[in-house]
Amino acid sequence: MALAWIERAELLLYAAAFICGIISATSLTVGQGEFGGQCILYGTASYNDTGKAFYISGFSSFSLCYFVSAISVLIALYCFSIVLYWVYASCVDDIKRGSIWLNISLVVSSLVLFFLLVSACILRVGMDALCDSILKTKQVESCPQAESEPWEAPADGSRFYANLHNAEASAWANWVFWIIILVLLIIQRRRESSSGSSTFRPLAASDPEWATGETDAIFGSRPQRP
Repeated sequence: MALAWIERAELLLYAAAFICGIISATSLTVGQGEFGGQCILYGTASYNDTGKAFYISGFSSFSLCYFVSAISVLIALYCFSIVLYWVYASCVDDIKRGSIWLNISLVVSSLVLFFLLVSACILRVGMDALCDSILKTKQVESCPQAESEPWEAPADGSRFYANLHNAEASAWANWVFWIIILVLLIIQRRRESSSGSSTFRPLAASDPEWATGETDAIFGSRPQRP
């Protein structure tokens, strides 16, 4: 089955969303690993004047980072499944997405957009809270500059900002991709609705299908005029 241009565009967006989901989950997980598995979103950083090094004096709950990572992974798996389905559908002539699956896709896309927005906001606000605590130490002028400063072991802060930034950027990019996917689904749904409504038209008296013999059987024969 040859895919239409709108379905090809949707397929490419699913593939891009899959990549963004993997990058977001991986970056956040690596960032946790560099701090002993702790979640540094909304964390508090301090500076040890004796050891001349940064350290995290307050971590946030594990569930916060796990929530963001889980949402990214689940969306990536969903996108991967959709891509596999369309690859299979392109090789089979009798597979076509109907109105029911379009409606389901619209609902799923709306839910994905909501959870992606929540995840991206958590990453943005959580990273800002951590960077604010770093800047309050007055040891660096910017948050990325703290990556080049020493951190107390076993923490490794050499890429903490890059990891959080990559996770956030991927989440926002993923959100934009899903907005476009939702628009494409709405266009396809309207096309199907308009094509479905145009195929049905009540028969008129002048239509050849409106046979006289059939109407006579229902309403009786018409009187013949002299």
